[in-house]
Amino acid sequence: MALDRTNLLALMKAAAQATSTKNYSFNGQEMTSEALNTTLRNELKDLAGDFNSYRRNKIELFELVEETLDFIVPKRIESFYSRFAETKTFAQGDRPIFRVKGLGKMRAKQFITRVGLAGLYETFKLGETWFEVTTSAVGGAAHIGFEEFLDGRVDFAELIDIVVTGMDELIQKEVGEALIANINNLPANNMVEENQFDEASMDRLITIASAYGSPTIYCYRPFAAEMIPSQNWISDNMRDRMWNEGYLGTYKGVPVVALPLGIEDETNTRYTANPGYAWVIPSDGNTKPVKIAFEGQMHMKALDNYDWSQEVHFYQKVGVSVIMTNNICVYNMTSLSENGMDIVPAGE
Repeated sequence: MALDRTNLLALMKAAAQATSTKNYSFNGQEMTSEALNTTLRNELKDLAGDFNSYRRNKIELFELVEETLDFIVPKRIESFYSRFAETKTFAQGDRPIFRVKGLGKMRAKQFITRVGLAGLYETFKLGETWFEVTTSAVGGAAHIGFEEFLDGRVDFAELIDIVVTGMDELIQKEVGEALIANINNLPANNMVEENQFDEASMDRLITIASAYGSPTIYCYRPFAAEMIPSQNWISDNMRDRMWNEGYLGTYKGVPVVALPLGIEDETNTRYTANPGYAWVIPSDGNTKPVKIAFEGQMHMKALDNYDWSQEVHFYQKVGVSVIMTNNICVYNMTSLSENGMDIVPAGE
């Protein structure tokens, strides 16, 4: 007997999160990723097992995928940025309001950067204990074929990953550009600009941030790979970590978090954010300066190509804002940042 809609949606959510390394519970039963996908294929064949049934049930199928994405995408994005950003989901038409938490030891002005019209970034002083994140429609397209899933060539989680990856890359770009747009509002002593990594300069920023709480360094992987203290500090464990992970997870006792960094398209010529910046943020007060708002539901539609293949388009309203205070420090490594998001081949 075919599953009812509620159970089919639950099955799709479980399959979308499935990995090969753990079992998942569905209807009180422990199932492997492979078993979940096999069960889901069999269920979806009633909806889209052939062209006519797909055409007849496309609205129902898309609604199920949209609801699965509404469940998965914000949670996945939050897991990517959980230590750096506050992520909230709002109903369509609701004002995406974020409250400013206790400011602790902060004694200076606070500034918000948000996306303005035509891609401009507007900065304004925060005069209230709350602010609104302006959302706008973002979208993407992918060759995502349900026949590939039904034929067993891909898992459902892989299809969902196509959408999540596209959304994550859009958010990476917004986060990076909003952070950079706010740099000039920081005190001069909170900023360092050097061509290469300079240990004394980073130590000075850590000292400033430490006056407000326990700091964490947030940067992208290319910056983290350059952030190596003098050889007298290097231990065997640190060498092993550099070899295995490509960067140190701590710098003189300060945690280092490598933020997500993707590549814009298949040409591999541009990052999704400028990799030349590192942010030193203390634990006291506003520990999550980035605010990410999802408004309304994910929407999808299919476009038929001339060769009868299909391209699926996704639409979601998302907003990103950044709040800056005088306890945040930034290091600009110009050898990485001067090229913006362009990927420069080694030796050039």
